[in-house]
Amino acid sequence: MTDLPGIVLRRAEPTDAARIATLFTDEGYPVAPSAVEARLARFRDDASQVIVADAAGTVLGFLAIHVIPRFEHDDVVVRILALVVDAGARERGVGRALIAEAERVAGELGAAFVEVTAGHHRPDARRLHESLGYDSALTAYLRKRL
Repeated sequence: MTDLPGIVLRRAEPTDAARIATLFTDEGYPVAPSAVEARLARFRDDASQVIVADAAGTVLGFLAIHVIPRFEHDDVVVRILALVVDAGARERGVGRALIAEAERVAGELGAAFVEVTAGHHRPDARRLHESLGYDSALTAYLRKRL
């Protein structure tokens, strides 16, 4: 599923929860492995999935995507909800491979587009997305905390 030697992209398994929790925590989103395991269970259907980049049994990064049917059109959108690559594995194409996998899934589903959020506090992530053709000028995303 990837052109990176020694790296396999695959769906996350419950046994990946501890490593995903570590990656997410290192990225500034503290979470316990048990919470990740519960999230993985919620993301094992046709509309949601978590994909890992596995190098000989070590998860170097992960991607969580969700398929959203649009009401205003007869199609779907694939949203990248999370994308994290181990700091020591960055600049090796792992993030690009994970995004390419999201785009492959989206293409198979006939999605209108793939969307991703990348905060202004993560300039490296924004640059990666922009280098892959994601338009950062589209900012129609509003949020209200409840």
